[in-house]
Amino acid sequence: MDQTAITASTADTVRTLLVDLPVNATLHIWLKAVSADRQGSLSFTSARGKFGEVLVTNADENEFRIFHVFGGGAIELSYDTAETSVSVAYWFTPADVLETGITVIHTNPVNAAPDLPGGYHFRPPFGWMNDPNGFGRFGGRPHLFYQHYSHGLRWNTMHWGHAVSSDYLRWRHLPIFLFPSEEIAARPDKRGGAFSGSAIPLPDGPGIRVFFTEQVQDRQPEQQIQLTATSGDLIMAGQADVILPHRPENQGLTLDFRDPYVFKGPDGLWKMLLGSQSDEGGVILLYETKDHTAAGGWTYVGKLSVERRYKTTATECPCLLPLDGLATDPKTRWALIFGLMTSEDPDTRRKNLTMAAVGWFDGRSFVKEYEQELDFGTDNYAFQAFMDGDTAIGIGWLANWADAGPTIDFPTAMTLPRRILLSGGVLRTPPIGPAESLRGQMLDRTRLAAGQTVKLDSGAAEILFELNDAGTPFELELDHPDVRLGVFVDDVGLWIRHEVEGAGASPDYVARGARPKRLRIFLDYGSIEVFADDGRWVGTKRIDGFAPIRSARLTAPSGSVANATVWALRL
Repeated sequence: MDQTAITASTADTVRTLLVDLPVNATLHIWLKAVSADRQGSLSFTSARGKFGEVLVTNADENEFRIFHVFGGGAIELSYDTAETSVSVAYWFTPADVLETGITVIHTNPVNAAPDLPGGYHFRPPFGWMNDPNGFGRFGGRPHLFYQHYSHGLRWNTMHWGHAVSSDYLRWRHLPIFLFPSEEIAARPDKRGGAFSGSAIPLPDGPGIRVFFTEQVQDRQPEQQIQLTATSGDLIMAGQADVILPHRPENQGLTLDFRDPYVFKGPDGLWKMLLGSQSDEGGVILLYETKDHTAAGGWTYVGKLSVERRYKTTATECPCLLPLDGLATDPKTRWALIFGLMTSEDPDTRRKNLTMAAVGWFDGRSFVKEYEQELDFGTDNYAFQAFMDGDTAIGIGWLANWADAGPTIDFPTAMTLPRRILLSGGVLRTPPIGPAESLRGQMLDRTRLAAGQTVKLDSGAAEILFELNDAGTPFELELDHPDVRLGVFVDDVGLWIRHEVEGAGASPDYVARGARPKRLRIFLDYGSIEVFADDGRWVGTKRIDGFAPIRSARLTAPSGSVANATVWALRL
């Protein structure tokens, strides 16, 4: 039986939530005063009467404050909406939250998650989300942390959200993991918070160590510094300590100094990559430590990479991982993946590109063999990957800063998780194997190949087709109510068509020279992901809004389609 019953009373302006909490539950609730001249309050009442009241005087637009309530049984929460704004409330039991997740009992309409039946991309339970952080397997299970603001659908003071999974697809939402410092909480006008970073297992016991950038706007002399914190229970981070209080000197760096990615190098030492900008262009900085816990002792090694193309300002979200052998083998190739902030490809007008360089890493320098773009759709940004055993797994933010911004409501998702592998002399990023478990009902296996229209049951579908000859021209038309949408191949390459009437010329989302034979296309509310030839060419494009794609029609030369299937997807 459900242990939580929730009702609401809206007589006049008083709102009441009745919550039946399990024994030993913890309730997290965020509130603030509605106006600066009136105090806000929230009262807690049980069968034994009123047992507590929270008073708040903060009324800043962004300054919701969290309160922790412990206990069980039937509790009545009561507040006057004319005086008090309650943003988010959820409960959990610490003993089993990794297995059961949190139970959300209240969100404001302004920060509520969209209701998308069958939608299968990761989304937060409430609020804003951007970069994936601390992606890894800890305690035997995949964990995903992410940049998060709970109280609206716009970027704001950054926290770390958190979720856990067994297959990278079906996630349980967990309590907010990492909070901004009191300095930022006390000064909401100083935008910043706990920015992006990474996580490693604790070497001497259960738990993790996280690394992140703290930003405080206009702080002198450094707006961005690097911090670390640990968590033994994988539920919430402990006290954070500064490990890099300033940028390396005499390197010509701007104030950009962020996104620590920590990993074990081929020499057995912990390494850290950081993104920055210099008078040469965007740069990736390399640090290392002899401390086996990675808690301190970090020293600057040098600039691992410099990016001078595409009008790039800062390099962001770098990661580096071995691909075709052991990290300790000098013959092993590594992939260096990084985002190019404010970059623009002059040929296609696409912005905020993500690059993947393949080469050799000896612990102190990276020698590039070749480079390719990670995603020709560009909405696979802030990509973060790690080694899950001998398999590289990564995930990205299904958006980029060309569309998103602090002044617009922008509910976003993460991409499908992907493998990163070398095959046939190229880097491939196909979807993870468990993605096949999303398939529910088969919608078609004959009509699409015959050039007929196939209607889709919802916004969640997978389309697969194989051509008899690689590079055969085709056009897959996708019926969307607001966007001219499709996938096609011509003499130039593989394209995603995304044209919005009245919005001006769209960038060219194209993989030039691509001659694919096998296409695998994932559709969801607000996105399309194209995987060609087992991830040889990958394009990810966010679609504004959540209107579902209604049908698909494939046009190709007679007899050129070997087979085609369409699946309805669901979690």
